[in-house]
Amino acid sequence: MIRIVLADDHAIVRTGFRALIEQEEDLCIVAEAADAQTAKELVASLDPDVLVLDLSMPGGGFALLSNLHETKPLLGLLVLSMHDREPYIAEALRRGARGYVSKGAATDELVGAVRAIHAGQSYVSTDIADRVPPRPGGLRHLSERERDVFVLLARGVTPKQAAADLGISVKTVYLHRSVIRDKLAVRSDLDLHRLALESGLL
Repeated sequence: MIRIVLADDHAIVRTGFRALIEQEEDLCIVAEAADAQTAKELVASLDPDVLVLDLSMPGGGFALLSNLHETKPLLGLLVLSMHDREPYIAEALRRGARGYVSKGAATDELVGAVRAIHAGQSYVSTDIADRVPPRPGGLRHLSERERDVFVLLARGVTPKQAAADLGISVKTVYLHRSVIRDKLAVRSDLDLHRLALESGLL
């Protein structure tokens, strides 16, 4: 069962999406929130698998994304928003959202997006897919050594073990990791893992 917290400041919207989600046997909304602070508290107390959140709610959806990306790295963060322009999408993804679904596409795609996010995949609804900015650089811009470090870290190997495996110093591994994150525009080793999965390297 995929356990979901649904955060949106409009009760009628939450009711509609609850009805949509709970038609599915493998999905369950365990709580609802009308503001960012309540959503944060519910995530802390209930430890759901996925948080579906609107960006435009009291307390700030963007700030909540950043906070939970840091404090709950295994939580699937899925934005469900009326904002379908590139700046909103890019900023949400930069702050840790694993998926972004426009409210216009939600009836057809929300359920599939939740399942994809729970499976560790990324998801952007088809109506806005062409507005997702490419990652700066990309894997092709990694040096051979950076690529080696990237794959090891993405597999969950510690920097100390990666250094031993590659015959380099731990300090050098940390330096490579910093450069890799900058080139790939990611913020954590969990992001590296997700990118490696998406790229077929794991």
